[in-house]
Amino acid sequence: MNGAKKTKSLYFKNFITIVAVILLSFAVLAVSFTVISYRFIIRNKTDTMRKDAVTAGRIVSAYEQEWGLSGLEVRAALMWLSDVTGFHMVVCDQNGTVVSCSDRTVVCPHIGKTLPSAALSKISSDGEYYGLSTMDGLYDHERYIVGTALQADKDGNVSYLFLSAGAGEMSLIWRQFAGLFALAAVAAALIAFAISYFTTRRQAKPIREMAAAADKFGHGDFSVRVAQDPKQCTEMGELAEAFNMMADSLERSEAARRDLIANVSHELKTPMTTITGFADGILDGTIPPEKEKEYLGVISSETKRLSRLVRGMLDMSQLQAKDPAELRKKSFDLSEVVCQALLSLEKKINDRGLDVDAQLPEEPVVTLGDRDAITQVVYNLIDNAAKFATKGSVIRLELWKQEDKAYVSVENDGETISKEELPLIFDRFHKTDHSRSMDREGVGLGLYIVKTILDNHGEEIFVTSKDGVTKFVFTLTLAPKN
Repeated sequence: MNGAKKTKSLYFKNFITIVAVILLSFAVLAVSFTVISYRFIIRNKTDTMRKDAVTAGRIVSAYEQEWGLSGLEVRAALMWLSDVTGFHMVVCDQNGTVVSCSDRTVVCPHIGKTLPSAALSKISSDGEYYGLSTMDGLYDHERYIVGTALQADKDGNVSYLFLSAGAGEMSLIWRQFAGLFALAAVAAALIAFAISYFTTRRQAKPIREMAAAADKFGHGDFSVRVAQDPKQCTEMGELAEAFNMMADSLERSEAARRDLIANVSHELKTPMTTITGFADGILDGTIPPEKEKEYLGVISSETKRLSRLVRGMLDMSQLQAKDPAELRKKSFDLSEVVCQALLSLEKKINDRGLDVDAQLPEEPVVTLGDRDAITQVVYNLIDNAAKFATKGSVIRLELWKQEDKAYVSVENDGETISKEELPLIFDRFHKTDHSRSMDREGVGLGLYIVKTILDNHGEEIFVTSKDGVTKFVFTLTLAPKN
C-alpha cells in the first residue's frame, strides 16, 4: 500500500511539473505576444496613417487651389477620404485654426479651434508630426495623430492636414487579434494537458506494477512479473526488464533456499533418527547389553556423519564468501597439488585394491588460483573416483596444457551414471540411489563444493559417463610467464 501511494505521488508530481512547465511556457509566450503584437499593430496603423496623410494631402491641396480651404468642396473631400481610410481628418490654416473637418454634422465642434503651435513647428522642421495627444482639447480623449503640410497657396501660405485614430480603435483591433491567440493557446494547452496526462499515466504504469510486485515479494510470492511492451524500447522498458530479471533471480534463490532446507532436513533426519532409536533402545533395555558396544559404534558413526555435514555446509559458506578476483591473484604448481592429493588418499586407494595411472608432465604447471581450494577440488574428485570405482580397477589421472589453460582429468571404471542423473550430480546433497547404499560416509556435498570452487575461479568442469567409464575434466588458467 505504501508503495502504491508513493507511485501515485510520483505520478502526480510528474504531471504537475509538466503542467507547470506548459503554463509557464504559455505565460512567457503570452507576454511576448502581447508586447510584440501591440507594437506591431500600432506601427502598422501609424504607417498606414502616414501613407494616407500624404495621399489625402495631395487631394486636399488640389481642392484648396480650386475652391479654398473653407469651401464645401474641401469638406466633402475630407468626408469621402475619412470614409475610405477610416481616419478622422481636420484642416487648419497657417495659424493653426481649424477651417474644415471630416465630421458629417452641420455644425462641426472642431471648426474654429486652434491646434498647438508645437505640432505645426514639428511639421515645418521635420516635414511630419506624429504623436498621441488631444491636440489642446480638440478631442476629448488622446488619439494617435499624424500631421502633414499642404501645398502653399498663391500667397505662399501653408495649411496643414491632420489625421487621427482613436487609441480605443487600435486596442480593439489588438484585442480581437489577442482573443484569437488566447483561444488557440487554451486549445493547445488543453491538448498538451491531455497528452501529458495520458503519457505520464502510461509511464507510471510500470512503476505501479513494480510496486505491487515488490509488495507481493515481501509476502513471499515471487511469481509476479511486470508486463513488458516489446515495441517500447525506453528506459522504463529496460527498468521493467531488469526488474523481471531480479524477480527471476529471487525466485531461483527462494527455490534454492527451500531445496536446501528440505535437503538439510532430509540429511539430518536419517542419522538423528538412527542415533535416537539406538540410544533409546540402550536406555530402555530393548538392546541387550552384549550388543550395546555394536550399536554405540553405529551411534558414533552417525554422529561423525552429522559433524561432516555441518563442516561441509560451513565450507560452502566460506567458499561463496570469497572474492573471485582475489582468488586469481595467487599462483601454484598444479602438478604438485595432484601428487599431494594422491598421497593423501593412498591408503583408501590401496584398501580398495585400485591402481593409479598418473600421466603428469615433468616440468611444473603453474596456474592461477587458491592452492588450498584447488587441492580440495582434486582431493574430492580422486576420492569420488576411488569410492565408486570397481575393486581392482584403475584410476586414471592426466594433466596437460592447451593454449592458456591447464586441464586435469580424473577417470574411473564403475557403474555408468544415467543421462537423467548426470546433470544433477553437482547439486547440493544429490546422491544417486545406488550411491546412498554404498556411501554411508558421504553427505552429498563433495561435487557441489568442487563446482562452487571452480565457479568462483571462473573455470569449468565437465563430466561424461559411458560404458562404465566416468570421467571428470576441469580447467585452470595458466599463470603468465615472467
